[in-house]
Amino acid sequence: MSRIFISGSSTGLGLMAAGLLTEKGHQVVLHARNADRAGQARKTLPQAEAVVIGDISTIAGTKEVAAQVNALGRFDAVIHNAAVGYREAHRLTADGLPHVFAINTLSAYILTALIDRPKRLVYLSSGMHHRVDANLDDILWKKRRWNGSEAYAESKLHDAMLAFAIARRWPEVFSNSLEPGWVPTRMGGPGAPDDMDQAHLTQAWLAAGDDPKADVTGEYFYHMKRMSPNPQALDPDLQNRLIALCAETSGVMLPS
Repeated sequence: MSRIFISGSSTGLGLMAAGLLTEKGHQVVLHARNADRAGQARKTLPQAEAVVIGDISTIAGTKEVAAQVNALGRFDAVIHNAAVGYREAHRLTADGLPHVFAINTLSAYILTALIDRPKRLVYLSSGMHHRVDANLDDILWKKRRWNGSEAYAESKLHDAMLAFAIARRWPEVFSNSLEPGWVPTRMGGPGAPDDMDQAHLTQAWLAAGDDPKADVTGEYFYHMKRMSPNPQALDPDLQNRLIALCAETSGVMLPS
C-alpha cells in the first residue's frame, strides 16, 4: 500500500485518480483550493485520508500547502495534477505573475522542492506541449501578446521538463510525465474527444508502485504507453534554465 498526495484533486482527473487509488487500497491525501471545495471532495471521496487546503496561485500559498503535506508525514508518491486550462484570460496573481504560469509551472516546482522527497513523482503534461517552444526568455509573458492556449501549452512543456530534470538530478526517485488526453472535464470542455475512462489510469499506475513496469524514470506516457515528448523537454540546458528561473522567481531552491 502506498501513500499518495495529489495536487488539485478536489474535482476532475485528480479526484478520479484518487478514487481509483483508494479502490486499490492506497492511502490518498487530496488538495483543494478552499474549504468549500475541500468539503465537496470529502463528500465525494470519504475514503481519502485528508484534504489539504491552500491556494497554489501564490508563492506563499504553495509553500503553505507543502508545509501541510509534510506535517502529515512521509509520502510514497506525489502526483502534480493541479492546473488551469487553455482558455484563460491574462490575469496576474498577488505575486504579479501570470496565473497560468504560477499554477501550472511554478507551483509544481515549489511543491517538488519543498515536499519531503517521495519515491515517485508524476507530472501531468498535455498533448498540446508538443507544438510549442519553452519560451524561457519570456516565461512571464512580458514581451508577447497574451495567448491563453499558448500559455497553457508552454506550461505543460515546463511540467515535462521539470519531470525529466528531477529524473536526472534525483536518480533514486522515479520521476515521469504523461498526457491524459483531451477529455471532457471542466478544463477540457464538453467537446473534448478523448476517452475519460483512460484519462486517470496512467498517473495512478505510475504513482501506486505496485507494477514493476512502472519502475522507470525520465519517461513520458500516454495511456500507459511510452511515447516521445517534445524534444525541448529532454534538453538538459533548457531544464537547468527552467529550474533557475523558478528558483529566482519563487525564492525556493531545489535540493540537490
